[in-house]
Amino acid sequence: QVQLVESGGGLVQPGGSLRLSCAASGFPFSMYVMKWFRQAPGKERELVATITGTGETITYADAVKDRFTISRDNAKNMVDLQMNSLESEDTAVYYCNAKAPRWFGGSDYWGQGTQVTVSS
Repeated sequence: QVQLVESGGGLVQPGGSLRLSCAASGFPFSMYVMKWFRQAPGKERELVATITGTGETITYADAVKDRFTISRDNAKNMVDLQMNSLESEDTAVYYCNAKAPRWFGGSDYWGQGTQVTVSS
């Protein structure tokens, strides 16, 4: 059974930091591209960061570049998102996503989300 379980969300003051984690199981983790998305109230879900299976290629949304860092540990089936210099605009539910390569079927899995609130 495929599972993606996010943790680490919470309330933080502007300028603070949080580290989100996503624990994966039930699929060959190292073959999947892992992504973090977020969805703020009243807005569409947006892509925040992407990391390929080997970790060789990483991309970020412009809004979080230089503040957020995505990383993965294939031995532990974990992907993290370190978020620094948080702003009120970062308030959202953050979702972990696993995407298989097309040649492997293109499966798409989602976690349940974790709330991040940036407020003083």
